[in-house]
Amino acid sequence: MTDAALAGNTCCCAASREREGEVVPVGIKPQTSGARPIHREAELPGGTFLMGDPFGEGYAPDGEELVHEVPLGPFAMDTTCVTVEQFSAFARATGYRTEAERYGDSSVFRRAVAADRPDILGYHGAPWWLTVRGADWRHPVGPLSGIEDLMEHPVVHVSHADALAYCEWAGRRLPTEAEWEYAARGGLAGKRFPGGDELEVDGRHHANLWQGTFPTHNTAADGWLATAPVESYALNGFGLYQMAGNVWEWCADWFERDYYAHSPSGDPEGPANGERRVIRGGSYLRHASYCHRYRVAARSSNTPGSSSCNLGFRTVSRRFS
Repeated sequence: MTDAALAGNTCCCAASREREGEVVPVGIKPQTSGARPIHREAELPGGTFLMGDPFGEGYAPDGEELVHEVPLGPFAMDTTCVTVEQFSAFARATGYRTEAERYGDSSVFRRAVAADRPDILGYHGAPWWLTVRGADWRHPVGPLSGIEDLMEHPVVHVSHADALAYCEWAGRRLPTEAEWEYAARGGLAGKRFPGGDELEVDGRHHANLWQGTFPTHNTAADGWLATAPVESYALNGFGLYQMAGNVWEWCADWFERDYYAHSPSGDPEGPANGERRVIRGGSYLRHASYCHRYRVAARSSNTPGSSSCNLGFRTVSRRFS
């Protein structure tokens, strides 16, 4: 796929589920017992940072190009994505069923599918995405897969509503897009990635991305064919893991292409409404030959009900100092 074709196509990043409206989670109570999962946090000081793409490398429909100052108050963010173990605790405590479980299917990368042929329902938006019956957070690449060895990996196949339901139970929230980019930069100004301008230094990989020829051959030179444990790779300057690669992360904001041009000067929370929610960070399926949305400035979006094998989330504290 050419850059020109890609620029107007977001389904290549994380497959989209189209539907009217947005499911609002109901019946989830904030967790007050001792069973609440531990969220390891980094305390971020806040301040004014430059948000946007200073290199002119973004895709025009993503709206990265306006570099602008954004003041933020201090906040605390998970050092990692929410893990399978954490989400399992939520599901056990509440009986919550994700949208993928209720729909009965979700999107899986073609070369990773673990399913019998009748459960493979067809292509989904791009030739490397398949809709698979029985794929969900407990069965990340299809009904013949499981999570027994993935407890420290990021939970996937969660929709935006699923992420909100978890946050409501755990007494947390999703980060705003501005908070996410500020956190990803790790205190560095004008850099491409969380640790600088390079993702491979002296032969050492700093993100879980695709190596080889996408989408046919992954050498797994970084150590992982699919998701990696959440504490893999080096921390950024704020003490956060994997703000590039591994899985896409839902943000709280609705997506609007031109939002930067009129966003509030401080602590922006995104447009009041929209059709798609912001996702950030890229995933293990990103490769420079066809998509570089794993830069810290890179924006993408997906429909709120979407779920796939490379889409998760991390949370922040409700409190602002």
